[in-house]
Amino acid sequence: MEHLYCRIYGRVQMVMFRDFTTRKARRCRIVGYVRNLADDSVEAYGEGTKEDLERWLAYVHRGPLLAHVERVDAQWNVAPPSDMTQKTFDSFEIVF
Repeated sequence: MEHLYCRIYGRVQMVMFRDFTTRKARRCRIVGYVRNLADDSVEAYGEGTKEDLERWLAYVHRGPLLAHVERVDAQWNVAPPSDMTQKTFDSFEIVF
């Protein structure tokens, strides 16, 4: 099991980015979460096989039709942020 943490920057809020990321994660058999952050970026964390995470990351770089992804900072095999470390993921969800 691999872990992938991403921060996505650009026009990624109010464009269905979280929904897009969730649908693609489920298609790629990834568990984890996605959420908006106060600085207008989006945070996503996924767990799965290396191949599935790489395919999901390619979707994250593209984003949905109305998004404009300027940058994705991806870190492999890091723990989720401290407020999410105690959570066990059995699906991929949007966190509000």
